[in-house]
Formats: sequence, structure tokens, C-alpha cells
Amino acid sequence: MYEYVSSASKGWKTKPVHFDSVFNQSSHTFCFGAPDVSPMFAQGATPGKVDTWSYSEENEDFTKDATALDIWVLDQLRTLLQNASSNAVLDSQLRDDKVIFFLHLLGLDSTGHSYRPHSKIGNHGDGDPDNTRTPLIAWGRGIRAPLPDSIPSSHDDYSHPWQLDDFLRRDIEQADLTPLMAALLGINYPVNSIGVLPDIDPTRPGYLLPREGEPALAPVALANAESIVEHYLVKHESKAAQTIRYKAFEPLEKVTQDGKPSRVSWVSKIEQLIGDGRSFEARQETAELIKITLQGLRYLETYDRVFIRTIVVAAYLGWAVYSSLSILPPAASSVSANKRAWVRTAATATLAIFWALFAAQRAPWTFYVYVTFPCYFWQQFALHGVPVPVQQFKSSDRSGSFTGRVLFHLVIVVVVLQYMVAAYAHRSLWSVGFLFMGILWPFASWPSHLRSQKPKLLLLWTGSCLATGIFPLLSVNKVEDLYMIMCGGATILAVGAGYLSLVSNDNAAAGKVSVVQASFIVLMMAITASSVKNLQAKQGLPIINQTLAWIILVVSLIYPFFLKARHQTPASKIISLFLGFGVSFVILSISVEGLFYAAFTCNLLLWIEVEAAVRLNGPGGVSSKQGYEFRTDDIRIALFFLFFVQVAFFGSGNVASISSFYLGPIFRLLPIFNPLLVVALLIFKIAAPHVILSAVLATLNTRLHLPPFSLFIVALTLTDGMTMTFFLNVTDTGSWLDVGQSISFFCVNSLLLVCSAGMYTVGEYLVLEYGTCASTHHVRLTE
Repeated sequence: MYEYVSSASKGWKTKPVHFDSVFNQSSHTFCFGAPDVSPMFAQGATPGKVDTWSYSEENEDFTKDATALDIWVLDQLRTLLQNASSNAVLDSQLRDDKVIFFLHLLGLDSTGHSYRPHSKIGNHGDGDPDNTRTPLIAWGRGIRAPLPDSIPSSHDDYSHPWQLDDFLRRDIEQADLTPLMAALLGINYPVNSIGVLPDIDPTRPGYLLPREGEPALAPVALANAESIVEHYLVKHESKAAQTIRYKAFEPLEKVTQDGKPSRVSWVSKIEQLIGDGRSFEARQETAELIKITLQGLRYLETYDRVFIRTIVVAAYLGWAVYSSLSILPPAASSVSANKRAWVRTAATATLAIFWALFAAQRAPWTFYVYVTFPCYFWQQFALHGVPVPVQQFKSSDRSGSFTGRVLFHLVIVVVVLQYMVAAYAHRSLWSVGFLFMGILWPFASWPSHLRSQKPKLLLLWTGSCLATGIFPLLSVNKVEDLYMIMCGGATILAVGAGYLSLVSNDNAAAGKVSVVQASFIVLMMAITASSVKNLQAKQGLPIINQTLAWIILVVSLIYPFFLKARHQTPASKIISLFLGFGVSFVILSISVEGLFYAAFTCNLLLWIEVEAAVRLNGPGGVSSKQGYEFRTDDIRIALFFLFFVQVAFFGSGNVASISSFYLGPIFRLLPIFNPLLVVALLIFKIAAPHVILSAVLATLNTRLHLPPFSLFIVALTLTDGMTMTFFLNVTDTGSWLDVGQSISFFCVNSLLLVCSAGMYTVGEYLVLEYGTCASTHHVRLTE
């Protein structure tokens, strides 16, 4: 499968990458379907060759019975055929050779995503077979008859229910549909097609039944091979002209005895076999040529991959060491002028060499950017960072002990970061992480007198970790459950009410604010219950429900930021934000997301109290010095923060990646599908817990008497350890899930460098009014 990621931002209304198609190669194409799909095939095609019929976007109301969209398509086709009886030009076009009818049945597509009538597992964009396998039905002139099933059977558990076990099942790749259509119509293969005709391999049954018999398949197969070879040749010549010391793909470019590249000799050999009437051997050679040529295409597409990855990894490592300059203590003595000059000269020379290389190869401008950053980062670290560990190593009484401690902490950090990387694919590891934080860490690391002095805090912390750790164990394949949605809303209300009972005597104004916000949640629960029932009955979304849901959602979100009532503690402000975002975890939930949101927030609030107690009762206590003084325990806090960042994204199990999501909750706000608004709502739902987390980290920073951003900078220094791994795992082939998930994992971690800084700035702003006095305000349960 070949995906263009930018299509998500364009709404599929414009081809992100212009490409040739069988529609453009046909004599005429009649295209019926959605306004997002049908018109894009006419773009770039020969004028007048592709005619399209599309219904209006207002008709795409997926909260109703979507079969009306498909009935419209069939009605338009019926009307077109009827009009041909009185239109000689149209009748001639319909009866012409090489004509294509394309019917896009969006209703069938959307019903599968929304209601999943034949499979309750999987969701939009995932890799489940029920969502990726598409029936291919071919019949008519030029198509062979069904064949008896083979031994062993070609069927599996997926196709047994079809009750077609007596007939051979012949699967093809998605890209192979293009050459199959081209061969049936007798048209040119599209320029950008790298699909393989199913009939090329003579050892496997194909789809075609030519009038001239099996020998006619060999020239068709050769034409398919020549099209792919030409595709390869264009890339090969372009790369050879632009690359210094270019290394060609030897299986195709090796010079044979006749002095020609092997690809040319290979084609000549196949032509000779066809001329001699040896079609079976010709098709065998053609299949092998296509196989090797596709490998050559992949070789050229990834030619610079190792080089680019090396530069990017150097940039990530450089960023990590560069950001560490903010937490390392200043060097006792500065680097000498001669050494500074040498470092700057080396960095400048390295940059100049790479830029000259890129200029000679006419590389994209991005290459210049890729190499500039690591040169700058490593230069700054060499000037300001390297002297610090060097001086500490020299001043240490036992240099081996100092090196051992550094390596020990480095290994621990790498192991924990890679553990979190593995947890993206194995969700149960997040739950194991909560077990460590809730049970092993308190009993292995807390001072013994702290556990005896604050048993209630220990019990609540362990309980909240265990409760939050349940959610990653739940299946990601969810069915809309109104009962669980209502339980989530009720739990959010209960958390707000519980905190309100603790602070009601101290801050009456904050209590009134919480009551107002709670009323928003109650109203949204009622609206959601009504909308879910209407949508499940396919009665459409009532306009009053949609209007009220949007009003309450917007008002509840802006309400906490424009309050005149002053919160006396950061925790009170966090609860206000929690209730404000809680509305979205009612209207946009499909199952247990609201319960996760409540448990996660409670866990974060307790984390503030736990860290403050551990720091106060630990060695050194809370620092009273001005400025930041790095402690090794800050690494653990930063790792905890990164752990919470990932759990906030994946903990509810509803979002597997940016490209895989459930559409059901979106229809409670958007009955007519709008890709940009859908993406905005999904990102908002993902960001909400992170805003709470940022406010919590800013509060923790204040409670520990640390300068602003100090803990965040430690976390930022460590983040690249995960990002590099995801970068190296990015793939551009496979199912939508494979491609989208690998890109999503990388994007999530990459955006942490920017988005987390922005959200943390918001968190600092939200708790700024409390200042250092925040350390004297505790929730009563910790006293």
C-alpha cells in the first residue's frame, strides 16, 4: 500500500502527488461518487477524457442511513445509460473500446467504519484483515473461468464463511489492480504504476483468458516489465547524474558480454524467447526481471537513507548534549582561546565540506538544514559542555568511580527510554511501569520514616497507580458503550466534588466555579446520551443536540481561563482545568476514556505530593539556593514525566496513531465529515491530558523550589533517546496502520520538542500567580 501523508491535511480533495492513472489512459472514464474522491481523478487528465458526477458535501450526513449515497450513484449511472438512447454522441462513447466506469460507494465505506456490521474489532485505518482486505470480482470477456481449489486449500478462516471453498482463491496486491485493468482494456500502463500483472508468473493461475491462448500472455507480461524497467531507468539516470561516486544497482547495470547493461540483455533474451514460441520460459524470465527491477527501484528510493539517518541521528544526539548545557554546572575554568579557535574551525570546515558536497549533487535544501544543526550543537557542547565532565573527572579522587556512576546512570536512562519505546507496541508495559511506580519505587527508594509518617499518602499513591495502570491492559478494539461513557462523566464529577469537599471552607469562590463547571458536564452527559441513541437508530443527529454540544464544549473550555475568581492553590486551578476539559471526554468518548482521564488526573495530583514529600525527607532536602542545582534524582522525575506524557497519549486505548481512529464520537459534533475538523478534534482530545500534565509539572517545579523550566529541560534532554528510535523505525510501505503508526510514533515524540515546551509554558503561566507560596498549600490528605 502506498500512502501520501499530506492527503490528510488536504481532505483528499486534491491529489497531494500528481500521478498518471488508468482513467487517463482510457478512451473515456465515467466517474460517480463523493465530491472528495471523484474530481481528483480528472485533475491532470486529458481534458474531456474523465467525466465526473458528485453529490454535494451536505449530503454526506453519516449520522443517517448512508446507503442513500450509494443509491444516488447507481441512479446516476442508470440515468446516464438511459440518456444514451437519445444521445448519439453519448451512445458512441459508451460503446467505444477502453471505457471505464468508476463507482465510488462512500456509503458502504462509511458504514463499515462507523457501525462495523461484519466485524466488531478494528477501527478506521488499522491493519485488521476485516478492514484491509477488499473483495476483487472479475468477470466477462477476457477473464478465465473459476478454477477448482488447490491442495493445500487456498482458503483460510477469513474466506471460509463465503462458502466458496470449492473454487481457487487468487489474491493480488493493491497496486496490481492497475496493470490488470490496463491489460484487460488494452491500454498503456500508467507511467507511475509499479504493479505486477497477476498472470506474469506461469506457475500460478492468473486472471486473463486471451483469445490467442496462453502464448499471448508473454508479450503482455513483457510490456508490464518494460514499463517498470523504464520507471527504474529514469530514477537511475537522475541519481547517477547528481551523485558523486554513484554506485549503481549491480544486478541491472552489470555489463554483460555483449557490452550492454544486464537489464537490456535481459529484455532482449525475453524477446528472443517470445519469438521462438517459448512463452512459458519468457514469462518466467519476465517475472524474475520484474522482481529484480522492483528491488532496484527500492535501492534507488533508499539510496541516501543511511547517509540522511546518520546526519539526523547526529543532530538528535547533538540536541541532547546541547540542551544538557542548561543543567550542567558551569566549568571552573573556560576553554583556552586556541582550543576555542580549533573547535570553531573544525565545525566550520565540516559544514563547508558537506555544503560543497550537497551543492555538487544538487541536493534538496533540507539537506543543508540537516547538517547545519548537528555542527552547531556539537560545537557548542565542545566549547561549554565537555570541560565540565573533564574537570570533574580530574578532580575526583577515584576517577574510575566517577566514570562508573556516569555510565550507570546513562545505561539506566537508555534502558528506561527503550522500555517506553517497546511499550508503544506492547501496551501492557505501561501497566508494568505503573506497578513499578506504585509499589516497587516507594518500598525500594523512599526513606523508611516517610512510609511510616505518611501511610495514607502511600496508600493513595499506590492505589492511583494501580487504577490508572488498568487502562493500558484494556483492548484497543472498542464498541460504543453509553453506560461506560456515563460512568466516565460521573467519575469526573466525583473527582471534582471530592476536591471541592476538601477546599470548600478555604475558598468559597473556587467552589462556586466548580459547581458551574460540573453543570456543564451534566448537560453534556444528557446531550451525549440523546445523540448516541439517535445515531445508533440511524435517525440522524438532531440539530439542537449538535448546537448545544458545540456551545457547551466551547464555553466549558474557555471558562477556566477567564475566571475572575482567584484560586488559592495550584491544585485548585488544575481541578478547574480538569473539569473544563472533562466535557470533551464525555462528548468525544466511545467507552472508558472519561474513566481514564479521571484516574490519570488523580494520579498526577498525588505525584506532586509524593515528589514534594520525597524531596523534603531525602538527602539534602529542598534546595534553598538561587538558580538550578542538578541532582541525579531529577533524572528520575524527568523520566516519570516522560512516562506520563506517553500514557496521556496512549492510556485510554482509543487512539492507536494519527491515522487510526474511531469516527463514532466525531459524528456527535460533525454529522457531515470534514477531515480538517476531525483532525482538530482528535488532536484536541489528545492534547487535553497533556495540558493538565504540564500544569502539574510546573506546580511540582514550584513545590521543589526550582527555577522555571528546570525539570522540563532535564526531560527535554532525555526525549531524543526515544525519538531517534522511532525515526529509525519509520516505514513507507505496508498497511495504512503500518505506515501511519510508524510516522505517528515518530511525530508524537518529535513534536514533544515543540509542543511540550508550549504546553509547559502554559502550565507555568497557569501556576505563576501562586509563586513560591504554593509549597505551603497542601491537600489535606497529605497532612
